[in-house]
Amino acid sequence: MKAFYKGTVLLIVTAFFGECMEFLINMVMARELGEKGLGLFMTVLPTIFLIVLLASFELPISISKFIAEKDAKYHQTMLHQVIKWTIIFTIFLTILAAVIIPFVPIFHSYHPMLKWLVLLMLPIISFTSIARGYFMGKQQMGKIAASNFLRKIVQLGMLVFLFQWFSFDLDTSVLIAFCTIVGSDIVVFLYLMHMFFLQYQRLKKEKNSSLSGRVIWKDLLSVSVPTTGLRIFHALTHAIQPFLIKGALVASGITAANATELFGMLAGIALTIGFFPSFIAHSFMTMLIPTVSKEYANKNYRKLQKLLQQIVGITAVYGIIAVSIFYFFAEPITSRFFHSSQAAVIVQLLWPYFLLHYFIIPMQAYLIGFGLLKDAVIHTIWSTAFSYAAIYYLGSLSQLQMGGIAIGMNLGAVILALLHYMTICKKMGFSIWLTPVNNRVQ
Repeated sequence: MKAFYKGTVLLIVTAFFGECMEFLINMVMARELGEKGLGLFMTVLPTIFLIVLLASFELPISISKFIAEKDAKYHQTMLHQVIKWTIIFTIFLTILAAVIIPFVPIFHSYHPMLKWLVLLMLPIISFTSIARGYFMGKQQMGKIAASNFLRKIVQLGMLVFLFQWFSFDLDTSVLIAFCTIVGSDIVVFLYLMHMFFLQYQRLKKEKNSSLSGRVIWKDLLSVSVPTTGLRIFHALTHAIQPFLIKGALVASGITAANATELFGMLAGIALTIGFFPSFIAHSFMTMLIPTVSKEYANKNYRKLQKLLQQIVGITAVYGIIAVSIFYFFAEPITSRFFHSSQAAVIVQLLWPYFLLHYFIIPMQAYLIGFGLLKDAVIHTIWSTAFSYAAIYYLGSLSQLQMGGIAIGMNLGAVILALLHYMTICKKMGFSIWLTPVNNRVQ
């Protein structure tokens, strides 16, 4: 437990500075792109993440789980298999994407170079995922933390330099914003792969035992396939979300241009502010996946129960403080940092959505560690379906508009949090008050 919290604190500290960088990045983009440009950027971003997601195939999670559960003598064999098949998979995926992307309608509204940036990201993400998964499983969180911070500082530096010294039209400005993402990913790729191959060479010299490729991929795919399916569902729904929200707002009587600006304020400002403290939740998740996997494999239910109680308590403390600040100081925060006082109301309406997601993220790590990925997928489908139906119906009402959008998002978060939490309680054998209901937890 000491190692767990030591690693978590390291991730939280570096993630805090990374989130400060992210905050500054969004400030720069909000100022340089304007509300329309930010709306365009945020509209296509989920589609790009959907494509890039396929390249990672959730290897960081499946590899970290394998490393945490299996004896060290099997690690080299597993990594050899993963590297070999990642090369084949990446070549196939890049060729397929090169054929399909030019026909995806959403890219027709953007600079023609954007599609080639997406293709460049595919091999970068694929191989970076292997290194991330290995370091997560070995709980070498210093390297993960350094790479996360490095990405943000490089992206911010590129944004400031390019927009400070050059002037671009709107289409080119949006393209430049994406160029900074790719540039930062390249730097992280070089850092992580250098550190990974240093350790991989040492690993090859140690005493290793073989595992058949069938066994290795059965273990990896049992995690990667459902987790990738969950992420694809998330990416698809997030790709649909801009059009759903803008469609609902237009149906309520708002013009298409104003609807795009409102979505830009929601995605580029309100969510940036509300999810700022989620670096703590993501730090917990990074540490929890290998920790929960290992302890669950060892049937150490008491330690898992105690850990969950501590995380729920910590999340409640920082979460309530954070959303209280956002609620009562929304107007000065949005005005000072984003020059958009209109976004303050959206921030205030979404405080339940933000708070519940601080709990949902570490709870998802528990579900992954327990092997309950099917449950996580089902929970997400039900909560998203209900949320999107409410978003469109309530958001299209002229008397609610953005208020209706916020209510739909809040309701979806409530459903997802409850389903995750009750499933974890049932699996562990304790009540919703975290007290044992049978003799399983000793």
